[in-house]
Amino acid sequence: MQDGERPSEVIIERRGTAGIIRLNRPRALNSLTLPMIGAIAEALDAFADDPEMASVVMTGEGERGLCAGGDIRALHESARAGDGLAGTFWREEFRLNHMIALYPKPYVALMDGITMGGGVGLSSHGRHRIVTERTRLAMPETGIGYVPDIGATWLLPRAPGEAGTWLGLTGLDIGAADAIHARLADLRIASSRLDEVIHTLSTLPLGSASSDVDAVLRAFSEPDGESRLRQNAATIDRAFRFDSVEEILTALAAEEGEFAAETRRVLLTRSPTSLKLALRLLRAGRRSASLAECLDRELGACLQMLDNPDFFEGIRAAVIDKDRNPKWLPSSVEAVQAATVERFLKPAEPPLSL
Repeated sequence: MQDGERPSEVIIERRGTAGIIRLNRPRALNSLTLPMIGAIAEALDAFADDPEMASVVMTGEGERGLCAGGDIRALHESARAGDGLAGTFWREEFRLNHMIALYPKPYVALMDGITMGGGVGLSSHGRHRIVTERTRLAMPETGIGYVPDIGATWLLPRAPGEAGTWLGLTGLDIGAADAIHARLADLRIASSRLDEVIHTLSTLPLGSASSDVDAVLRAFSEPDGESRLRQNAATIDRAFRFDSVEEILTALAAEEGEFAAETRRVLLTRSPTSLKLALRLLRAGRRSASLAECLDRELGACLQMLDNPDFFEGIRAAVIDKDRNPKWLPSSVEAVQAATVERFLKPAEPPLSL
């Protein structure tokens, strides 16, 4: 890099037989921009066609996380300007998620540190998902007046019981053991050993299969640890089995213990509109036949978000004014009209056509 030149936001490296993709916005927690998505997709295409590459590794620069998600400040500015960039971002991001899910070579995601929103999309659709003692994973969208996207409505309903519903509605972050329990990750490896993991992957012979990569990763793995979601599975399944947010809140109020009380308190701080829409999308995802179907449905909801007051208010409170005190409209789930939720279920035009 020459003096005065901006560093690349995505670093592409060929190390032995491993292709390495490094997200390089550490001061922004490696949050995704549209050019980054394009660079990642281009690198994945190149590695897929390269006969000298046996596997691909996705990782993030800095010690704070893999990726905190999409650059929501940029999405907010685009939505305000009406310039169409937000819609383009979502379309390209969702296509990338689908590409990762179908990637022909072993794809290893190192989910070290913060892995949220778009970061989950870069990792949990992959074939080999690694968490560490520093992992903090979440789909926090209901807290910013948005909804789980990046194919989360495909991933979360496939978690055991109602764990995915809990994750999608509360937006709370979880650690390594919970991520593995929720089937969003596969193995836990100490963060101090990730460089060794990459080096070992880089020495695999050409033509190595996913089973060979899995053997390498398991050799470095350690016990998952205790899962809070597993420990509270019965409470989660009883309370979140309902198809309305009102019934879930009532069920939580009837449960004993701090876990249920804390969960209910959190839900009452989230956007009521987002909660109702997220639950509809999660239930639709449970009935869906493919990730592509879920991504198309999510895109339709995302595009309608550009006219949603809670989306602007949530981002204002979280990243612009940072007062952490959003004023939702309406302010209660009971006041959210069914027609409001239906409006978000309008199909995207044009569809993703994955």
